[in-house]
Amino acid sequence: MSQNKTLFERSQKVIPGGVNSPVRAFKSVGGTPIFFKKGLGSKLWDEDGREYIDYINSWGPMILGHAHPQVLKAVQEASFDSLSFGAPTKRELEMAELLVKLVPSIEQVRLVSSGTEATMSAIRVARGFTKRDTLVKFEGCYHGHADALLVKAGSGLLTFGEPSSAGVPEDVAKHTLTLPYNDVEALKTLFKEKGDTIATVIIEPVVGNMNLIIPHMEFLKTLRELCTKHGAVLIFDEVMTGFRVNIGGAQALYGITPDLTTLGKVIGGGLPVGAFGGRRDIMQCLAPIGAVYQAGTLSGNPVAVAAGLATLKLVQAPNFFEDLTKKTKSLVDGLTKAAHDLDVKFSAQSVGGMFGIYFSEKAPTSFDEIMKSNKEHFNQFFHHMLTSGFYFGPSAFEAGFVSIAHTDQDIHQTVEAAKEVFQVLK
Repeated sequence: MSQNKTLFERSQKVIPGGVNSPVRAFKSVGGTPIFFKKGLGSKLWDEDGREYIDYINSWGPMILGHAHPQVLKAVQEASFDSLSFGAPTKRELEMAELLVKLVPSIEQVRLVSSGTEATMSAIRVARGFTKRDTLVKFEGCYHGHADALLVKAGSGLLTFGEPSSAGVPEDVAKHTLTLPYNDVEALKTLFKEKGDTIATVIIEPVVGNMNLIIPHMEFLKTLRELCTKHGAVLIFDEVMTGFRVNIGGAQALYGITPDLTTLGKVIGGGLPVGAFGGRRDIMQCLAPIGAVYQAGTLSGNPVAVAAGLATLKLVQAPNFFEDLTKKTKSLVDGLTKAAHDLDVKFSAQSVGGMFGIYFSEKAPTSFDEIMKSNKEHFNQFFHHMLTSGFYFGPSAFEAGFVSIAHTDQDIHQTVEAAKEVFQVLK
């Protein structure tokens, strides 16, 4: 019997669903999750010893590929000094200085331990700064599992939210409004009706959690203008896009500066790190100098920060993002051509080191459009590619990731394997 199956059966006895994060369970695509043992560069090996080319990259952080020697060296050196202090360190200061230097919106920053912690804290400080309660998010965007963010909209555009997870009180959810992504008119309508009650708007400037959705520039510009006009704090959730699509994140790529930014993934180099930062006047609301409380024993953990600093040093190399963008575009262009040559309804797109693949005629721009893609065809594609040694996200609603370690040969092999499944689907 496969070790993956054996381990999954054991896991289900002691871990809810057998996994420590829901998407790992393969519930969307069916089958048994893969238990991984080792990663190196663009490759992974499972507990059965099978090799895979990795297009998840730990959902984004492994932008250099797995087990990069300079990152491992930094982790090893930091660990010899102690795994944690619960007190200030030089490394966390260096990380803060680097984030202020590289991310346009950040004047001050605080380190935390996860993306969820970063978004939750950014929303709290935004509410404290504005002295308002209402939070606006966008359909299909995921910002972690804090109560106020696990909300979906009612049937009406301006209907206050209802919980989309058990355990979320309605009294919390009622302060969250949800709008359709890329819908300029919906934005204008909302701000006309309720603009002066909105504390903050949080958005993925490039969506990665309903597959990859690229923003319309008019949409982002209008959002920035309306937040400024009405005194609402604009938060860019760049946990996924930060140092993935550009050295300064999506905000640098598109030239739209938010008030606050949340970061994670790449800035930890594979270890748990998050951060939130932005305008000095907003960040000054935080304790110990302000009235908004936020704390964490492992915030700025020295080993995790060491991994992040090593990673951020390497991604600043000349032409790093040009090369990463070229690799990712080569993958999506190759898959698209292979599908179209066989008359398979398929589209793909990429931004920096992120990509999306869709079994639809054109790349979607909203939650409604992504829901119309052929999910059964995706599931067939996923399992064929997995069997052939290519590890894509186990859901039609997740973006994919390429690392700088992926080679032209990796991409060529991926496209050739995809041709086989396209042949079946045509």
